[in-house]
Amino acid sequence: MPSSFVSPEKQRALEARLRRLGIREQDLEERFVRSRGPGGQNVNKVATCVVLVHRLSGLSVRCQEERFQGLNRFLARRRLADLMEERLLGIASQRRQAIEKLRRQKRKRSKRAKEKLLKLKRHRAAIKADREPVAPEEL
Repeated sequence: MPSSFVSPEKQRALEARLRRLGIREQDLEERFVRSRGPGGQNVNKVATCVVLVHRLSGLSVRCQEERFQGLNRFLARRRLADLMEERLLGIASQRRQAIEKLRRQKRKRSKRAKEKLLKLKRHRAAIKADREPVAPEEL
């Protein structure tokens, strides 16, 4: 899978990684489809999106990040290697953990959690109100 868009070092590193994971080129089914979204006339005319399927594991990857088919082929293989590593090692990737953390942060609080938080805030406000200095007229 030689590409003029990717340096030979990166290409060799990806090939070695795929070999380590047991992914062979003949096990991959590669299709090219038209991309969607921004990109202008190039996206509308040329099939730059790469759909890569690893037949043995059933993993499927779709890559349309770049305007060039050659670069998308490289990125699709890299993404497939990431998925395969995640599946084989059983370790959630840092990217997935970051996405999960964002989802939890954006999640709406339950009614009970809101009430509990407001109760704590009112309690803290009452404690602070007791700390206020006494006005001179009241002495």
